[in-house]
Amino acid sequence: MVHVRLDYRRLPPFTQDVGIALLYFAGGTVLYLSGIYPLFGEPTHLIWTRFVLLGTVCLLQLLRRLKPGVALVLAAVPFSADIHLGMSAPILIAFSDHLYAATLYGSRWLSRTMIGLAASGTIGAVVIALIVADDWRTAVLAAVAAVPFIITPVWWASNVRTHREIALRERANAEQLARIAELDRNAAVAGERARMARDLHDVIAGHLSAIAIQSEAALSIADDAKPDTMRTVLRSVRGNSVDALEEMRAMIGLLRSQGVGEDETTAPARLGELSKLVESARASGMAVTVANEVGPEVSLPAAVDLTAYRIAQEALTNAVKHAPGTSAAVRIRLDGKILTVEVTNELTTTRRESDAGHGLLNMRERAQAIGGSFVAGPADPGWRVFAALPIGGQA
Repeated sequence: MVHVRLDYRRLPPFTQDVGIALLYFAGGTVLYLSGIYPLFGEPTHLIWTRFVLLGTVCLLQLLRRLKPGVALVLAAVPFSADIHLGMSAPILIAFSDHLYAATLYGSRWLSRTMIGLAASGTIGAVVIALIVADDWRTAVLAAVAAVPFIITPVWWASNVRTHREIALRERANAEQLARIAELDRNAAVAGERARMARDLHDVIAGHLSAIAIQSEAALSIADDAKPDTMRTVLRSVRGNSVDALEEMRAMIGLLRSQGVGEDETTAPARLGELSKLVESARASGMAVTVANEVGPEVSLPAAVDLTAYRIAQEALTNAVKHAPGTSAAVRIRLDGKILTVEVTNELTTTRRESDAGHGLLNMRERAQAIGGSFVAGPADPGWRVFAALPIGGQA
């Protein structure tokens, strides 16, 4: 057996309104035919008139969502006629739905107005009953009848509307938070990609460029039968190869890790390894002098230490690549809370103007990422790279 379950809330709004109108009309019909419809007095014999008025009120319920204010005003006409004939329960019940719909589906102004109208209508009904009725008991009955059919629909619709507006605001806030979180994730991914691109460039441009230059030097001296020089160059080539592999392995390890613990083999390069860069540059045929005023006892933040190392590495790599066989000078100072890295080198007449590529951009981005500054350009007698890196906060 197949069970089919009809969910009323999934029906189209107009279909729901048609069902509501038919339900009110069917219920009113039962009350009229049973003769228990009068609220005051005895049943009248104008049943067909009651059916016409009830049908009009129920027909106007088809506008309860589209035009709730118009439907309420039009429904007040048959409701007033019913009061003139002697108020009946079916029409009062159907009219209370118009009060509910106007409060729930109407404009914000109409919803607020309905609260005042319900209160004034209840008071007016009691006053009219006191004037027209034969005794005070009838007025009390009118007041009691006004509560469930006038005050309760408006109060209930006002609460439903308030909770619905709160839910809509919360949903909008949740969507905005989700959008902000998505933008944050995209920014984080973009930043991580940029960082990885800088690291890969440093590894490739630094170590592999040195390997290529030193290999070329080894080939050029192969015929000169200088075993000591050859061994020095080959040791430098091997050192750069091992360093490149270690850094690539460290990057891959960091990407695969889940952020739990830290392996010592994945520790980033520091200024303490500056001697390796200098030896590699010297093995490539460049005369390098170093003035490092930052002793090993000085503890630098990891980000500053890595940035200074990468800038020095990139500057020396560019010097070896574009001005081979010349001289260069590396100077590192700690002036208060500012670490400065300065690399100068001579220029050759055959220097290629390719420094405007990723190398300078990466150095500038690294310095700016930790709040520092970076400048690079021609300076007597050659090329100068200078970075100022704050140790504690923005520069």
